[in-house]
Amino acid sequence: MMASFFDQFASPSFLGIPLIAVAIALPWVLFPTPPSRWINNRLITIQTWFINRFTNQLMMPLNVEGHKWALLLASLMVFLITINMLGLLPYTFTPTTQLSLNMGFAVPLWLATVIIGMRNQPTVALGHLLPEGTPIPLIPVLIIIETISLFIRPLALGVRLTANLTAGHLLIQLIATAVFVLLPMMPTVAILTAAVLFLLTLLEVAVAMIQAYVFVLLLSLYLQENV
Repeated sequence: MMASFFDQFASPSFLGIPLIAVAIALPWVLFPTPPSRWINNRLITIQTWFINRFTNQLMMPLNVEGHKWALLLASLMVFLITINMLGLLPYTFTPTTQLSLNMGFAVPLWLATVIIGMRNQPTVALGHLLPEGTPIPLIPVLIIIETISLFIRPLALGVRLTANLTAGHLLIQLIATAVFVLLPMMPTVAILTAAVLFLLTLLEVAVAMIQAYVFVLLLSLYLQENV
């Protein structure tokens, strides 16, 4: 029984072909394409308003050099939100519950921010490894600690997204299983448990959006240190 709870996180395949590529490509098919008319419909208007607001909030602390990342970060935000939301539907697979996929997003983008910092302002980038006013005996220790914390950043990005989504999916499945088990024996308790399941589902919708936002926000903060 416990092994079946984790079967939902296994990458699906058809005739030996992994379907994770289909799950990753599906969100791009669902996005509405802006028409050539001057007046858009309500869906595209809401989508444009959301992307503009998010991009403005994300780019506000950055200088002009960081604004080159606006398209990449906004696209990543919409992509992660769509994948996370689609994963809440029944009989679907959530690619962002795979640590390998999240690390595939986190490591190259984090490495790009570090390379930009080392290329444009190497003195400032290396200065982050040693806080100002550090006592001389603590300098070697703090440099080692800051270096380790720098290399842990992409791991924290990937693990945070994976752990939050995985925990939410497991809780939903556990409580849903409890509802089906309790329904013939204790209908009142089963109804109360179903109400808790409904509230948890609403919470998971919020978590799916918040975790995508946090992922992109932390990347913008790493970029802010290096531009």
